[in-house]
Amino acid sequence: MNVRPKKSLGQHFLTDTSVAERIAATLDSYIGMPVIEVGPGMGMLTRFLLERGHDLTVVELDSESVDFLRVNFPQLQGRIIEEDFLKLDLDKVVPGDGPFCVIGNYPYNISSQIFFHLLDYRDRVACCSGMLQREVAQRLAAEPGGKERGILSVLLQMWYDIDYLFTVSEHVFNPPPKVKSGVIRMVRNAVTDPGCDPRLFKSVVKTAFGQRRKTLRNSLRGMLPPDVSPQLMEMPVWGMRPEQLSVEQFVELTNLISSKS
Repeated sequence: MNVRPKKSLGQHFLTDTSVAERIAATLDSYIGMPVIEVGPGMGMLTRFLLERGHDLTVVELDSESVDFLRVNFPQLQGRIIEEDFLKLDLDKVVPGDGPFCVIGNYPYNISSQIFFHLLDYRDRVACCSGMLQREVAQRLAAEPGGKERGILSVLLQMWYDIDYLFTVSEHVFNPPPKVKSGVIRMVRNAVTDPGCDPRLFKSVVKTAFGQRRKTLRNSLRGMLPPDVSPQLMEMPVWGMRPEQLSVEQFVELTNLISSKS
């Protein structure tokens, strides 16, 4: 019994067991903590997670994959959720208020949305790892100053320490994607108070990167009152572009905007 990869679901099934085992190993420090696997497909990664003794629940939208998993992984009985991960209330998947982990070979076409969704559960997701399109993986882990840095880089790095672990060739998938993949791991940091209004912080970050070729002086001017002092606008930060700023600098900028609004 095989599953037909579906382009509409962004399915590219990993065929290299050594890569799957390396991805599963990213959660070795979290044995005993509940784990949600996103998009298990034919269970290449699932197999190694179960072998390592993880308390595993899988979320799979494709009915063919769900049928395959039920036949080949009977130990997942009652642990297969046939729903869209982006619409799931993860607090109901893992009841209570304790921490859990998320892992997957994430569908390329919704990977960014997956990580935006996970931000809503940042107080519970202790670790998130897995494989994405390489450019997206590099973006999540990008340090200030690099052209890869974007909205998700800043929003995620507020709450997580993110490492780009290794690159995966396009030739170990069925069907092969047109791009290489990258594996990352995000570990929850100690931040509980962002030090600013989180909604305004998100708005500042999105507005700044929405016009990333402009300096912050131009892209964020609309968030300031018209009578803002010229001296304020001469501060060095206003001459920078968004990819140059650290999370801490965005926090300072958010507080500056908040005090002048």
